[in-house]
Amino acid sequence: KDSWAHEELYEVRNCHEAFKWGLLPGLTYTGIAAHVMKGREPWTLSHSGRDADSTGEAKNYQPISYPSPDGVLTFDLLTNLQRSGTYHDDDQPAHLRIKPDLMKVPESISMQIYAAPEQRFCPAGVYEYVDDETSGEKKLVINAQNCVHCKCCSIKMPSEYIDWTVPEGGGGPSYQVM
Repeated sequence: KDSWAHEELYEVRNCHEAFKWGLLPGLTYTGIAAHVMKGREPWTLSHSGRDADSTGEAKNYQPISYPSPDGVLTFDLLTNLQRSGTYHDDDQPAHLRIKPDLMKVPESISMQIYAAPEQRFCPAGVYEYVDDETSGEKKLVINAQNCVHCKCCSIKMPSEYIDWTVPEGGGGPSYQVM
């Protein structure tokens, strides 16, 4: 609590949760909380559940067809990944692992019920389902070397089945323009 990070985050602690009231009330509250009150409001809005629990089943949604990257305003994944300067040593242990007691979740729950959302929300394409040569079924492959450390996978995946640990040796993105 005695750090600049805590001080900055404490000021905006209620901003995300305020949007449960809708867009306009959320924007209004966020503007007042962040720019006027600066985190001095005497309450903290509570979060009602885990983010993973708000992931909807695929059957309730229509697939979205996105346009191809144009190379001017939008870029393909590999170009964006290269720009992030992401680097992990080749011999370092993977910092993304499936929790031992949840090994069946990717293929039996994430793929079957949710249509593998980790393939879509991961900005670095870390998670992909490929055909298993022996069984012919889809199998999850984790490309941890592409990870940009957004931690979305440890928060949003069904059953929170990923164990995200800090990589060895400070590997990861090296954003030059920030």
